[in-house]
Amino acid sequence: MKVTVVGAGAVGASCAEYIAIKNFASEVVLLDIKEGYAEGKAMDLMQCASLNGFDTKITGTTGDYSKTTNSDICVITSGIPRKPGMTREELIGINAGIVKTVSSSLIEYSPNTVMIVVSNPMDTMTYLVHKTTDLPKNKIIGMGGALDSARFKYRLAEALDAPISDVDGMVIGGHSDTGMVPLTAHATRNSIKVSEFLSKERLEQVKEDTKVGGATLTKLLGTSAWYAPGAAVSGLVQAIACDQKKMFPCSTLLEGEYDLDDICIGVPVILGRNGIESIVNIELSAAEKTHMQQSAEGVRKTNDLLTL
Repeated sequence: MKVTVVGAGAVGASCAEYIAIKNFASEVVLLDIKEGYAEGKAMDLMQCASLNGFDTKITGTTGDYSKTTNSDICVITSGIPRKPGMTREELIGINAGIVKTVSSSLIEYSPNTVMIVVSNPMDTMTYLVHKTTDLPKNKIIGMGGALDSARFKYRLAEALDAPISDVDGMVIGGHSDTGMVPLTAHATRNSIKVSEFLSKERLEQVKEDTKVGGATLTKLLGTSAWYAPGAAVSGLVQAIACDQKKMFPCSTLLEGEYDLDDICIGVPVILGRNGIESIVNIELSAAEKTHMQQSAEGVRKTNDLLTL
């Protein structure tokens, strides 16, 4: 199993590290445009192998896409990071050009790959890959919902004063501060709805804290987060590589599902060897449906800025 990660910055390197530590891939290729950067990150990570007990081979390359040949899964993290005060939508002009070039270069050498898009604004970048490549829709996946759901579960565990392994919850909708739809009514602690433990007001606070999770970290760190995004990507990659048939909320092209069409937005999907094996339809409340439609409107506005 060969995995390529484009972009050897903090997010890309975290992806490579978590994938390697899980020891399910034979090779991870890091690619970056900065001379020697990916090679250095790969060497540093390989020097962790004996300490962390993994046998995955990690190699780095400066812009040589031939080194990515026959990758089973490709991850695009490249693009400029979000700065304090910058919205994901403001990234579109620069990152669209980067993602378009990177995706076409990857497919040239790995025409049957499954592609995971991490670059922001993520839903729009995922839509861009759909519109500018010939990959089938099940092989193009946007990462956002997996990360947003991890942040949701963190906030739920915090509010419950519970171990996070007790908690389950999901965020659908757009991967933006205003677009996320945390499904508080579906969230549970050991199969019991969290509404049994938390007041309506506390749940609303959890919801709002989740929606600004990325912005909160950007303000604290001065740049985008990297540990949780890297872990989220590694979870998706492992589910595909190991044919786990796991359910994750991911940005995928909808064609009528959730009453939405010609848009990439986060919904629950089953991930396996073929990428997205199926889209899972769940019953939403009237309020959740309204929020989902509003989220889609926001994504469409960003999509309208694309030059295809």
